[in-house]
Amino acid sequence: MFDQLLKLITGDDRQPAEIAATDQRVSVAALLVEAARMDQTFRAEERDTIARLLTQRFELSADEAARLIETADEKLAATAQYFRFTHELNTSLSAAEKIEVIEMLWSVAYADGELDAHEDQLIRQIAGLIHVTDRDRMLARKRALGAG
Repeated sequence: MFDQLLKLITGDDRQPAEIAATDQRVSVAALLVEAARMDQTFRAEERDTIARLLTQRFELSADEAARLIETADEKLAATAQYFRFTHELNTSLSAAEKIEVIEMLWSVAYADGELDAHEDQLIRQIAGLIHVTDRDRMLARKRALGAG
């Protein structure tokens, strides 16, 4: 009954689990795009890194990843806060998956070969908001650097 009410209100025929998966993907993509923009430029290598990470994490095609990045870009343009995205991740991800998101953020931050202070600050902030410890954040950083 709740599902029918939700469908009636939202006009969305998807199942709640399907909606949650989409929201999770958009939230991760939005945070990755925001990390790429923190140094005031969104370079091709950062976009390519985001597309690769999204493709691997969510088993997407290149076109699906590109559309997801575009959707995330639109969502970021409509808001100035990260709470919506971090709240979604807090409610839908396990502790290990949250650490994986932080590792993805580090990969994006280092995609252009250097870490901007604003990128570092954003990752610290997001890690705190999604309850990733400083230790796990730094270990994720080390893994991201080793993978690059």
